[in-house]
Amino acid sequence: MSINVNFFGRPLIRPHAIYIATMLLCASLLQGCKKTSDAEMATLVTVQAEHPETGEISEHIMADATLSPIAQAAISPKITAPVRTFYVQRGSKVKEGELLAVLENRDLSAQELDNKGQYAAAQASFDMQTKAQVPEDYHKAELDVAQAKAQLELQRQIVAARQKLLSEGAIAGRDYDTAAAALVQAQAAYDVAQNHLGSLKQVSQQATLQQAQGQLSSAEGKYLAAKAQVSYSEVRSPIAGVVTDRPLFPGETASAGSTLITVMDTSSLLAKVHLSQIVAQRLKVGEDASVLVPGVDEPVPAKIHLISPALDPGSTTVEVWLRIDNREGKYKAGTPVRASIVGRTVADAVKVPLTAVLTGQDGGKSVMVIGADGTAHKRAVELGISNGEDVQITKGVSGSETVITTGAYGLDDGTKVKVGKADEDEDKAGGESK
Repeated sequence: MSINVNFFGRPLIRPHAIYIATMLLCASLLQGCKKTSDAEMATLVTVQAEHPETGEISEHIMADATLSPIAQAAISPKITAPVRTFYVQRGSKVKEGELLAVLENRDLSAQELDNKGQYAAAQASFDMQTKAQVPEDYHKAELDVAQAKAQLELQRQIVAARQKLLSEGAIAGRDYDTAAAALVQAQAAYDVAQNHLGSLKQVSQQATLQQAQGQLSSAEGKYLAAKAQVSYSEVRSPIAGVVTDRPLFPGETASAGSTLITVMDTSSLLAKVHLSQIVAQRLKVGEDASVLVPGVDEPVPAKIHLISPALDPGSTTVEVWLRIDNREGKYKAGTPVRASIVGRTVADAVKVPLTAVLTGQDGGKSVMVIGADGTAHKRAVELGISNGEDVQITKGVSGSETVITTGAYGLDDGTKVKVGKADEDEDKAGGESK
């Protein structure tokens, strides 16, 4: 390599070498700026944010439930017998007391007839004893007492007369003794008749009546039991409604205690929800509510029908029933629904969307607010009531802050953010990759 030397003896640098060095320096500076810009762009996150609103908010208590009929009867027979006839099918509308099915009952009918005859015989025996035998015995006993009394009085007169004659010496002593003995016999007969009448009055008559009544009651009980057995073979609906299940066919044996027919009253349906005691205490029967039914665009209006007076021992919650009108049969029992109950109302509430609220591992609530420097900062808050979309902030946010509503989940405190649509970063990233 040759180096040119000027007249001072120093090396002479060519102009094109200076140009190359300058270009290399500029390229190095541009590369550093590009890395810095890429790093800044990598930490910039696009989020959606807005200022908290101030206004009225009404509490909407949301809970899952399943629609249940207002009344339901799983009808099972009390006897085991084959099904002779069904009078209804699934979907049949029935009235209260309507005959639904009849089980085989010819043997029971015969037993009922036999007991009915025995009951009739017992009734006749009771009438004969109470209306004829007992009065006759009592009347006869009274006549016996009267006759014995008359005989006693006669003998007393005879003894008195003979005693006078004996004192005058007109008769022998033997005649007087005979009259005295007859008087003793008449007194004994009178005492016996009197005791018999007293026994009839106090014991015998009452015991006879009780015995006759007991025999009649026993016969009547057997007859009623046989009659009840026959009635058990006739299955009737205890409620008005619709037949929703009939698992057997005619000729199959229905077992005692097993469900033969299920009837539901679906003219009204109940959505049974479980709420905390604090929330339930603020509700009243008759207040408005609504139910979101799958496949139905608009919420179905409902009313609070019942608030349980006791806590559920397992969950320590209060069961609340919401009643909806279903006279047209639009809704089906067993459908899972989402219930909404209107609770308290706050006039001037600071509120943010529910999507803005974050829940920590300890259960604490917070939101992410954007500072003046464009960075996100975590802010602990306390919540009030919610209407399902917005929630009241009672502490932690005054209303002047900019709160991140979308994109705050997983965002670190101090992250640089910009407000925009959520898909801006994706679109930009896709354009650069092209």
